[in-house]
Amino acid sequence: MTNATIRLTTAQAIIRFLANQFIVIDGVEHRLCGGGFGIFGHGNVTCLGEALYDARDALPLYRGQNEQGMGFAAAAYGKQWLRQRFMFCTASAGPGTANLLTSAALAHANRLPMLMLCGDAYTTRLPDPVLQQLEHFGNPTLGVNDAFRAVTRFWDRITHPAQILQSLPAALATMLDPADCGPAFIGLPQDVQGWTYDYPESFFTKRTHRIRRQAPDAAELADAIALLQSADRPMIIAGGGVQYAGAVAELTAFAEAHQIPVVETIAGRANLTQDHPLNIGPVGVTGSDSANSIAERADVILAVGTRLQDFTTGSWTAFAPDARIIGLNVGRHDAMKHLSLPVVGDAKLALPALDLGDYSAPADWVTFAQNARRDWVAYTDDITRPGNGPNSYAQAIRVVNDLCHPRDRVVAAAGGLPAEVTAHWQTKDIGTVDVEFGFSCMGYEIAGGWGARIAQAEREPERDTIVLTGDGSYLLMNSDIYSSVLTRKKLIVLVLDNGGFAVINKLQNNTGNESFNNLIADAPTIPDPFAVDFEAHATAMGATAETVANPAQLGAAFKRAQASDKTHVIVMKVDPYDGWTTQGHTWWEVGTPHITDNPKVAAAHTEVETARTRQRKGI
Repeated sequence: MTNATIRLTTAQAIIRFLANQFIVIDGVEHRLCGGGFGIFGHGNVTCLGEALYDARDALPLYRGQNEQGMGFAAAAYGKQWLRQRFMFCTASAGPGTANLLTSAALAHANRLPMLMLCGDAYTTRLPDPVLQQLEHFGNPTLGVNDAFRAVTRFWDRITHPAQILQSLPAALATMLDPADCGPAFIGLPQDVQGWTYDYPESFFTKRTHRIRRQAPDAAELADAIALLQSADRPMIIAGGGVQYAGAVAELTAFAEAHQIPVVETIAGRANLTQDHPLNIGPVGVTGSDSANSIAERADVILAVGTRLQDFTTGSWTAFAPDARIIGLNVGRHDAMKHLSLPVVGDAKLALPALDLGDYSAPADWVTFAQNARRDWVAYTDDITRPGNGPNSYAQAIRVVNDLCHPRDRVVAAAGGLPAEVTAHWQTKDIGTVDVEFGFSCMGYEIAGGWGARIAQAEREPERDTIVLTGDGSYLLMNSDIYSSVLTRKKLIVLVLDNGGFAVINKLQNNTGNESFNNLIADAPTIPDPFAVDFEAHATAMGATAETVANPAQLGAAFKRAQASDKTHVIVMKVDPYDGWTTQGHTWWEVGTPHITDNPKVAAAHTEVETARTRQRKGI
């Protein structure tokens, strides 16, 4: 063993370490870190920027337009790579770093790997107070970077160059841990970035990582097997963790062997293809009548790789009060929710270990589920049919769904589109849907699409990334259209303009309130409402753009977008009131006023409280 050392700055050592971390995926070796997204400022340009310049071939740095967008892109990249690879984000001290808070929260909620390397105030404090520094008079160690403690899985501030010998491996271990995966934050004081240290050369030796697979406990398996074998009406909930575990084949084989109907969460969409006979549809608030009809009757529920978010559980009203839940999850916290019988372990290992013998779900139960699915498909075929009422999200989804390639990836996020995509998208191939609803974050769509496209181009460059966004999210964050054009990472972006925040206006109306401040036309401080020219705006950022009047024109435009080698934006107006999916929804708990002078609001409150009686009172 050699004791050789090499003198490097802290920043140089961080980048050299990252460049020497690898992982093998499907027999192909990749750098664990795919590169990064960066906006330079005084807090990171002189030292970290110097180190990144020398590593620009190994760790390509994508220039961002907004730090929040960079974080969204990094999260989408990690999701596209099924958490097996990650990107870093670097931002300057102060507001640049603060802009990453929302995207860190998104990555945390969705359990996605992302590394943040952000500038910080001087450790010596000799020049204090410095530009963009927050001063806390009673605690000089406290700064804006401390806000990331709440939205990261790993947090550290480097106050001496030697610390990275411990901190960097710990950050990587966190991001690669299936049970604890999430964003990692490393604060880099501006002076420490440039300080030198004699690092052991062995620290920079090439390392090939593996993602840990935890085998389930034998006793937990036995309990789960006994419970499943006693089931008269079993059901599987397939979450996003199924794909992260690479367990789609195991889930499918288990369901087929025992003829157990499968429903999908929002994150679990595209675990099964649309035509699989045991695919009963999406479950929950934005689900399907078919999935929800079996959820409310099932006596044993095997929840695989899901954190059982309220949109999955209908705020815990979607299931029968006496239904038993088996939580199969690599994370103990998720496996034990609502007094579930836990099976803590990797789904790829645990599903084959659930040996039910010759058990098969009763034929009448399977028939009931499949008939319900058939009825739901007939409903979606009708509501998504172009010409059935005014232009709608559902119709636009149908047009794109019919024309896209099976391996194209669709990206959507907050607003009305996640519900409509979840309900109506007919999966053509596994793992092709990214509906970000863990944090339900407006602005993710285009930035996330850019990050997903970067990842997609590394494996399936001939396929398209399709972004579905409303006008509200577009206006919140659209500058990565420019990023996609600059970096030649083509996107197909559909901007469906309903004149404001129409889905929240719908919630406002459904709870008895009058339309107020959600649609542009209903904002009292806007005397002369007008529509944005989204086509001209996207064209100004270098994209090809066009506006269409109806779904028929949308289809023709989508074909032109497919044939293009450049980001293509298609704009279509949709109705803010009509065309919403009205079936398939479970109850969802929202806060309503207990006292009001508005009789419609009072009636809505009574309705909410009546439905609350069905809530499970588990943990």
